[in-house]
Amino acid sequence: MKAIEIKAKTDKNGNLLISEKLNISNREVRVLILVDEEEIDEKYWLGAVATNPAFNFLNEPEEDIYTTKHGTPFDDSE
Repeated sequence: MKAIEIKAKTDKNGNLLISEKLNISNREVRVLILVDEEEIDEKYWLGAVATNPAFNFLNEPEEDIYTTKHGTPFDDSE
C-alpha cells in the first residue's frame, strides 16, 4: 500500500475540498484525516466513534465480561 499526503481545505459546510490531482483514476481510495484535537467538537467525535463499525466487536456477547459488581462507582465530587 502506498501513502499519499496532500493538503486540503473544508468549506463553510464542512465538506472536504481536495484540489490535488492524483496520478490514479477510476480506483477506490481510502482517505485518512488528521486534525488538531481542539478543533473537533467532542460530541461529533464521540458520535463518530460510537457509530464506527471498527468497534462492532464490542457488541458481541463474549465481550460483555463486566458487571456492576466490578470496580468501584465513579465519584466526581472529589
